[in-house]
Amino acid sequence: MEELLAQTVAAARSMKAVDTRELSRVIVDTTVQEKAIAHPTDSRLLEVARRKLVLLSRRNGLQLRQTYEREAPGLARKAGRHAHARQFKRMRRVLRRQRTLLGRVFRDIGRQLDTLDEAAREQIQVWLERAERIGSQRPKNSNKLYALHAPEVECIGKGKARKPYEFGVKVGIAVTARKGLVVGALSFPGNPYDGDKLEEQLEQVGIVSGQKPKTAIVLGYRGREVEGVDILHRGKPKTLTRRQWAWVKRRQAVEPVIGHLKDDCRMRRCHLKGAEGDALHVIACAAGYNIRWLMRWIVFLCAWVLGTAVRSTSRQQSMQIATAA
Repeated sequence: MEELLAQTVAAARSMKAVDTRELSRVIVDTTVQEKAIAHPTDSRLLEVARRKLVLLSRRNGLQLRQTYEREAPGLARKAGRHAHARQFKRMRRVLRRQRTLLGRVFRDIGRQLDTLDEAAREQIQVWLERAERIGSQRPKNSNKLYALHAPEVECIGKGKARKPYEFGVKVGIAVTARKGLVVGALSFPGNPYDGDKLEEQLEQVGIVSGQKPKTAIVLGYRGREVEGVDILHRGKPKTLTRRQWAWVKRRQAVEPVIGHLKDDCRMRRCHLKGAEGDALHVIACAAGYNIRWLMRWIVFLCAWVLGTAVRSTSRQQSMQIATAA
């Protein structure tokens, strides 16, 4: 996938849309690529875990004492209504009951694991471990599980008023400073600090574009330096020259690129499986953005050539009329 992204950058260089000087200066920023999961409320996670264990037991021929198919869905609805009405004491009582039902199903399956063959036992054990994590986690715990089928999902807060928390993976985007061509797209599992991944991001930019950037314009990333790269951000007000300050103000140019990646190139939600799917999806979206970028450049180039030809023809006709007169 990185080779595909590199080919789009190589096509831009062969068309002379970007040059070496353009690729030597990049803007780097991070955003969140959300996973295609439902909002992870406690009541929903408990109900999904119970249904999954019941389904696995039926597929493998296990006889459960009770599946709670009648009681459990009503509890999930009650929890939602109580939360909406801000009746949190009632909601917590319902959640305790849901944890009790999940624990009973969990222990009932655990007592019958020895009757299964090794392959089925290993498959069920994975889901049992996830169900146990969901049943034991509390709102203030760390390392929580936010989706039964996607344990790699992280809770990331970017300080947005409209969306305080996003559930997915943090991704880094690097674009050229003037023309906005994407030259780097990388996922960072585990929600690390942005500055700790800056060197890795710039290394990918060097691989994709064919040359290591000399200047990186960032917002944040403080306390981290990369050898051979000049890092420009607002935390160095006394050491920046007037020209460097002009480039720092240019840092906001990466925001519309991220917006187009999410709205036009489908980076807003990732439907691929696992952490590898997150990594593949962000690079594929970046390659799609570059293809759109190249198509716009071709249209601009064709319009410029056509305009030049029209102006040349009109000039020749004017000269012929003037000569005839």
